[in-house]
This record gives sequence, structure tokens and C-alpha cells, in this order.
Amino acid sequence: MEFTLDSLIGILGLLFGGGALGGIATWRWQRKKAKAEAQTAEVNMAKEVQDIYQQALKDKEDEVIDKNRIIGELREDRDHYRKENNELRQRQDQTDAKVRELAEQVYRNGRMVKAMRPFLCFDTKCKKRQRVPASECEVAESVVKDIEPIDQKDM
Repeated sequence: MEFTLDSLIGILGLLFGGGALGGIATWRWQRKKAKAEAQTAEVNMAKEVQDIYQQALKDKEDEVIDKNRIIGELREDRDHYRKENNELRQRQDQTDAKVRELAEQVYRNGRMVKAMRPFLCFDTKCKKRQRVPASECEVAESVVKDIEPIDQKDM
């Protein structure tokens, strides 16, 4: 079988004119469509990534705000407890000073009583009640045998 130029052109015309030309056009159209879909998918993916980053930044900002609020509350609590601690220390220091002052007074009074003891009259029935040594004062024996009630009618 001989192929002439006319038969070759006819066969090629049939191929291209019948299905090949439509196949090539369809193939190019599908390629452009796939490329456009890929670009759309890339754009959508970029938007999703950007949304994810925006949400992450918002979450992080909310977390920082919350932590700053907690830190502020903790600082207020710390300041309150420091103030209360200082007040309690001041009250304790005042109490200690008062106790020291009272201890000094007790010690001073004890020394005064100790120094005055030899000059006190120990007799409660003594009319003089002067400061005299106990050996010179007439000391009455105080032996109480029966205690009488104040009023005889009560018996």
C-alpha cells in the first residue's frame, strides 16, 4: 500500500479534524482548569493558614492578658499580705515594749517592797500603823477559832 501525500493529508485531517483536535482542545482546557483549581486551592490554603495564625495570635494575646491579670492580682495579694505583716510586726513590737515596761515596773515595785518590808507593821489591830521594824511592833496572835456571822438573825 502506497501512501500518497493526499492520503496522508486525508488521514491526518481525519485524525485532527475528528477527535484529535477536540482531544487537544479538551486536554488544554483541562490543564488550564487544573492549574486554576491548584491556584485557587493554594489561595484558599494560604487564607486558612493566615486564619490559623490569626487565631493563634489572638489566643496568645488572650493568654498574655489573662496572665497579666493574674500577675496583677497576685501583686495586690502580696502587697496586702506585706501590709498586714508589717502591721502585725508593729503591734508585736508595741506589745513587746509594753511587756518590757511592765516587767521593769514589776521589778522596781519588787525592789521597793523588799526594801520596805523591815519597816512595816504587821499587826492589823495596831492603832499606830507606823513604819517600824516588825520586831518592835506588838504582834498579836491572830488565832481565829470560830467565825461568827455578821447578823445573828440569818442563822
